Amino acid sequence: MSGSDTPQLVFVHGIGKLRDTEDERRAWLEALAQGARRAGHSDAVSGLTQGWLAEARFANYSDLFTDAEAQGPEVAEAWEPDEEQAEFLEDFVETLLDELGRQAAEQGDRQASAVIEDARAQLPRFDDQAQGVGALIRVLGRVLTTVLQLPVLRQGAQWASGLPLLSHLSQVGRYLDRREADGAGRTLDARIRERVLRGTDPERPLVVVSHSLGSVVAFEALRDYPGQVKLLLTLGSPLATAAAVLQRLVPQPPRTPHRVERWLNFWDRDDVVVGRPRIQNWMLPNASGVLPVTDRVDSDGLWVHTATKYLRQPAVAGPLVEALRK
Repeated sequence: MSGSDTPQLVFVHGIGKLRDTEDERRAWLEALAQGARRAGHSDAVSGLTQGWLAEARFANYSDLFTDAEAQGPEVAEAWEPDEEQAEFLEDFVETLLDELGRQAAEQGDRQASAVIEDARAQLPRFDDQAQGVGALIRVLGRVLTTVLQLPVLRQGAQWASGLPLLSHLSQVGRYLDRREADGAGRTLDARIRERVLRGTDPERPLVVVSHSLGSVVAFEALRDYPGQVKLLLTLGSPLATAAAVLQRLVPQPPRTPHRVERWLNFWDRDDVVVGRPRIQNWMLPNASGVLPVTDRVDSDGLWVHTATKYLRQPAVAGPLVEALRK
């Protein structure tokens, strides 16, 4: 396969802290190689890690969130949402509680149901909203601190308390805000999408792997992409999170990007960031009739909202490798 027809593989990350581009690219590729081996594609491992099966790029936009968000212990103090962003977070947190409660009920998990009901009882009241954004954020932080007592989240210990988690979740709202702009008047969401598509060649096939907020970014970035998109993978996606995300997408009504030939969506039942995972129920097909196909994976380990845990799954890595080989 010559360099001119080598497929392009773009990784699009989600919420979280400042990232190192090359470290992340390497970690995602290594996880994908593990998943490929488990899926029976051991012969593809060297091609993935050495770059001859696909030209892999990690689209890093994490620094675009750092102006108003410090890294490290001071993150909660440095973050100052406005009223509209706070309202988004209130909707988003309530939606997350609804989904977690539904899953706990389906599994008959009384302990988890009790934690979720405790968190739900702490949701903001009118008095909290009337006291302003600061009071609302403090209440939502306490709600998420309670949610983090769920065993799978408590043992993972990715966040010490609800405020840092809320700060990271706010990145979804900031992307969808459409108002936040730099000195040249370029909105945050447009700058993020530009990072995703930077360096892509429409003359070569493209495979996109997107995680968390990155699935929202990739969905919108591919809207007008003129080249062939052989596969769109969305992992741990909040795309179908009704009023909080779905109704803020562009275009409306949402439909599969027109050059996407296949869309696979994966979710893990213990992934706190995923809302209702049935994206296909809320998405119109593109002209080729393509709709997302959703499947569930059960990750091992204690914390599942990471792209690398999804990529280690053979159900995820298998179709990805097959798309690169076609």
